[in-house]
Amino acid sequence: MPITTQCQLLGLSRSSRYYQPRGVSEADLTLMRRLDELHLEHPFLGARKLARLLKDEAFAVGRRHVSTLMRRMGIEAIYRKPRTSLPDRAHRIYPYLLTGVSIERANQVWATDITYLPMAKGFVYLVAILDLYSRKVLAWRTSNTLASDFCIEALQEALTRFGSPEIFNTDQGSQFSGEAFTEVLRDNAFALAWMARGAGSITCSSSGCGGV
Repeated sequence: MPITTQCQLLGLSRSSRYYQPRGVSEADLTLMRRLDELHLEHPFLGARKLARLLKDEAFAVGRRHVSTLMRRMGIEAIYRKPRTSLPDRAHRIYPYLLTGVSIERANQVWATDITYLPMAKGFVYLVAILDLYSRKVLAWRTSNTLASDFCIEALQEALTRFGSPEIFNTDQGSQFSGEAFTEVLRDNAFALAWMARGAGSITCSSSGCGGV
């Protein structure tokens, strides 16, 4: 079967049939080795800053070439991304309740959030419970998954050590809006004040919980 017909049947251009892939040059292999070492030392740096470091070491390389090599090597900058808190549509949504509230004492308002901790290989998640008045970290936990267990453990430790605040402030991530986490909040009788907008809220006191 002629090559032209073969390419037509496969939906390929005829020029691709004759293409012979080129191997990686010795210069690029040397560059990739040093790039890998720099990435392990500074896993939070992107192509632009890595290119500057390489230029400081007398490598003749630009940002675009560094980006190409990083894609080929399967590496990317590790940094805090905006997708640590994914909402669950089945969970109740609460509005932001701290507008106009003056935070004047410890244990008035607590807050929590999840972030990344970059490691030499990959990363772990960190959750911290913070007192907004004193800026004191009341409890923290790390985990290699975004399950809610490590968030609940941190909350329970903070409650055990420092008692219950009046208001607890967080985002609408599924780890915080799930029943397992909010049950701990209701059992300890304080209000939920979500950072994101929504309809309805829940306020807890010693007499019980109710929607507002």
